[in-house]
Amino acid sequence: MKKSGGTEKKRARRSSGAIQNGSRDPNFDTPPRGQPVKQDAFQLFAEKVRDNKDLVSRWAVLQETRVEYFRGKDFVSFLRNHPELKDILETDKNLDTDDLANALLRKNLLVRCDRVVKTVRPGKKKLSTWPAHLEIFPEQVFSEYDAFFAWTFVKRRPLWQTLLSFFWPVLTLAICLFPVYPHQCKLLILYSCAGVLLLILSLLSLRATIFGALYIVIGKRVWFFPNILAEEATLRELFRFCPKKDEEERPKWTTRLFYALVAVLVILLLRHHAPDEAARARYQKRVSNIIDDVLEWSPRLALSGMMDKQQTVMNATEPNSSSPDASQSTEEMAPSNIESEETTSDQNEAEAFEHLDDADQHKRDDNI
Repeated sequence: MKKSGGTEKKRARRSSGAIQNGSRDPNFDTPPRGQPVKQDAFQLFAEKVRDNKDLVSRWAVLQETRVEYFRGKDFVSFLRNHPELKDILETDKNLDTDDLANALLRKNLLVRCDRVVKTVRPGKKKLSTWPAHLEIFPEQVFSEYDAFFAWTFVKRRPLWQTLLSFFWPVLTLAICLFPVYPHQCKLLILYSCAGVLLLILSLLSLRATIFGALYIVIGKRVWFFPNILAEEATLRELFRFCPKKDEEERPKWTTRLFYALVAVLVILLLRHHAPDEAARARYQKRVSNIIDDVLEWSPRLALSGMMDKQQTVMNATEPNSSSPDASQSTEEMAPSNIESEETTSDQNEAEAFEHLDDADQHKRDDNI
């Protein structure tokens, strides 16, 4: 009872002191621990707007930091086409576009930027629509004309990215265990990866060929699949087929003729140094042998090969006298050697006696 009374007196003192000072105690307005803190409506609105794909945005470098930004006129047209997003603001849903954007700027959810390069580069007629480098604009006020606004908060990570970060170590371990896979799984993985790589290279080659042909013939820069090499793009934007609009100045006919001559020379060189059928067969055999070695390798074969090599080294280092087979062979060969030596000695003695007899006979004939 004494402790509860003391806490009530402390609360009364805090409230009276806050009223006398003309300010509110921040600890007095905090919600209880069990009640969740309500998120700011403008923060929810900014997250909804940023996650919506209808608002055209790009990535740029702002003071050595990559940021996502949009143009003021695109923000105005977006809110005009999606007025239902203002319902998140509740009491502030009747604000017009300028007041709403200024509120986001005051809450540091947006920052107004300006392009770093403000002069037209040589060979171009106007400034870039989406600059790659930005700087902070001095006046943080919303403007619809030639104004850029970057998001200052970190975008919430979607669920698929979290799952991908979890399964990435598992995928790395699976790649390391590729040598112990069954033969059919190895074939499936090998041909799948080779097919995907061939598809990407073929698509890039076709894209470059179409661009070069149209550039030389009609002088237009037409890129099919314009976002296929983009660093930051969604899967839908990555394979967008529509060509990129040519905003640069048309090249001169001398430049087009020069690139045409270069292309013809490259084609002639490639055709002259192309491998013949025998070289192609050798390359194919070499590559097929490498692929077979990769597919047929296994730890069991590696261990058996090491054991065979070790056994061969041991047999080569052992002396000949220590092997039982060598002793047996020497014992078997010894009697035959002795017999052969005896027969040769007998033949030599017989030939010597014959020579002596012949000599005696000649002497007798001479005496007669």
